[in-house]
Amino acid sequence: MTTKLIAVVLLALALSACDSSTTPESTTNANRSSNPSTAASPNTTAAEQVTPATTTPSAAQFKAGDKVKVTIAGKASEATIVSVDEKLGKVVVKMSGGEEKTVALGDVNKQ
Repeated sequence: MTTKLIAVVLLALALSACDSSTTPESTTNANRSSNPSTAASPNTTAAEQVTPATTTPSAAQFKAGDKVKVTIAGKASEATIVSVDEKLGKVVVKMSGGEEKTVALGDVNKQ
């Protein structure tokens, strides 16, 4: 009987530790600025306070026709940029063999 009671208490403790739906007020106040002019109103959420970047710095350095090195499956290959999609963070490149591939901006390096 005692072991069942201890097991139930431990299970309840584990479940309450995993519950992230409630946030203590002290942690939300710690994230707010002390300057009232820049502090968020109590009705705004954290998602509303974050402003997304319009372009990534690496996307601005690439344009169609640039010769680049592309890392695909851990292997670097030479390629030419066909187009750049800054919003998706993707680049369409033409490999040295003539094949076109879409890769992430992080996999592209200038030569």
